[in-house]
Amino acid sequence: MATENQLPAPWTRLWSRPIGWIIDHLYYRTEVTGKSNVPAAGPVVFAANHISFLDGPVMFGASPRPMHILVKKEMFTGILGKVLRGSGQIPVDRTGDRVALHTAKKLLDAGRCVGILPEGSRGSGSAESISSGVAWLALNSAATVIPVAILGTRQGDEHRDHIPKPRRKLYVSFGEPVTVKRRKGEPGRVSMDRAAADIRDALAEHVQDAIRATGQGLPSEPAPEASTSQHRQTAVAGTPADHP
Repeated sequence: MATENQLPAPWTRLWSRPIGWIIDHLYYRTEVTGKSNVPAAGPVVFAANHISFLDGPVMFGASPRPMHILVKKEMFTGILGKVLRGSGQIPVDRTGDRVALHTAKKLLDAGRCVGILPEGSRGSGSAESISSGVAWLALNSAATVIPVAILGTRQGDEHRDHIPKPRRKLYVSFGEPVTVKRRKGEPGRVSMDRAAADIRDALAEHVQDAIRATGQGLPSEPAPEASTSQHRQTAVAGTPADHP
């Protein structure tokens, strides 16, 4: 696993990129829009909504730039674990893991891209609540944040573990860049809350824009704790991602 002193090697992104493309365009039919919104160089945080375990791989294959995605450490076992390590993904302890966030920051400082599903668990995908880990990364790395709307990986009342049939139409839309910065004299906690709110609002709005543009709605299953935690932001070392 990656540690603060061990970053995924650049070559890990090379072999896995074609696999992501195959998943998106041969196994499924993925319509990708907004690639021009992604900076051609420099650090980027891709922040996507989360409705299915396929979201990470689909975003990975659709992106115009390779990325390292924060994935819960429980996934790093067996053959899947070897694939995740070999493709340069970042294991994270969702109960609180500063190491993973600092590893992601070092990747961003090196000019690479990091993917995060800040809603944490698979749910409705409306982005009403996100982890402030994405805000911490953006504020401490000067990375550009790209909101990513992913639709079609789960539909209607399909279970969260449902595997879509081959050739289903999927949608990935990269939104307009979001830049967050600390303000002079502003306490760190205030900066964090403001940045997290800005990113959450941008992602939620972009998801709705994508729904209107594609006609593909979100799954009907409500997000976990949605009735009691609307617009809640979790801790900095909260639940960055449920699946790759």
